[in-house]
Amino acid sequence: MPAPKTESAALRAPRPPRILAFANQKGGVGKTTTAINLGTALAAEHKVLLVDLDPQGNASTGVGLPRNGRGEGSYALLIGEKPLATLVCPTAVPNLSVLSADNNLAGAEVELVGLPERERRLQQGFAAAAEALNAYDYVLIDCPPSLGLLTLNALVAADAVIVPLQTEFFALEGVSQITRTIERVRRGFNPRLRLAGIVLTMFDRRNNLSELVATDVRGFFKEAVFDTVIPRNVRVSEAPSHGLPVLLYDFRSPGAQAYIALAGELLRRERQASTAEKAA
Repeated sequence: MPAPKTESAALRAPRPPRILAFANQKGGVGKTTTAINLGTALAAEHKVLLVDLDPQGNASTGVGLPRNGRGEGSYALLIGEKPLATLVCPTAVPNLSVLSADNNLAGAEVELVGLPERERRLQQGFAAAAEALNAYDYVLIDCPPSLGLLTLNALVAADAVIVPLQTEFFALEGVSQITRTIERVRRGFNPRLRLAGIVLTMFDRRNNLSELVATDVRGFFKEAVFDTVIPRNVRVSEAPSHGLPVLLYDFRSPGAQAYIALAGELLRRERQASTAEKAA
C-alpha cells in the first residue's frame, strides 16, 4: 500500500513573490529612496529583488552599482534579449539582489511602442523566469517619474502599488492621478492590481505645511495611508552618494529607523490582507 500523502502538490509548490511597484508621476518625492530602503529592511528576513525600471538608474546607484559598472539589465529583459536569471546582480546587502537599469533603458519608451504586447513585456519576462523569480519573497519595481510605457509595464506585472508622497502642496495634485491610473490598469490589463498604500515622505515636523498635507491625505485616503511617516533626514540624502541604503550608512538615524518601521507595517498589512482573502 502506498504511503498516505501528507500534503498536496499545491502546498509543496513554491509560492510566487509579492510584486510591488513604486510609482508616482511626480519626481523628487522619495520614490527611489523608499524602494531602496524598504527593500533593505525587508531583506533582513526575506529574499528581495529590486528592479530598476527608471532610465535615471538611481536605484542601481543607490545599492552600489555605478553606471559605468553595470552590464545588461532591465532593458534586456523588456525586449526579450536575455532571461532574468542571467541579468540579476547581488548587492552589499545580504538577501537583496538588483536588476539594474542599463544605459539602453533610456530609449526603451520609444522601442516598446513597436513591440507586440508592449504593455506586458515585463510581465512576460517574469513569467518566463518563474523558477528564478520564485527564489524571492518580494520583487520591488522602481518606476520612472512618469506614466509612460515603462510605468505601465510595471503596473501590469505588479500585485500592488506603493505611492510615495512628499508632504508638500504640489504633491497632492499628482496622487489622485496615479490612483486613477491604477484603477484604469486594473480594469484594462491587471485585475489583481491594488493600492498597497501611500507613504508620506520628507515629513518635517517643524513645518506646518507638512502637518496640513498629511492631514488632508489621511482625510481623503483613510487607511490607505501608512501610519509610518518618513522624516526629512540628511542621512537619507547622503547615503546614495556612498552607494549605500541609509540602513547601512547610518542605521541609528531617524530615516533608517523609519524605514524599518515601514517594513514592519507593510508586513502586517500583507498578513492581514492574506487572512482576509482566505476568510472570504
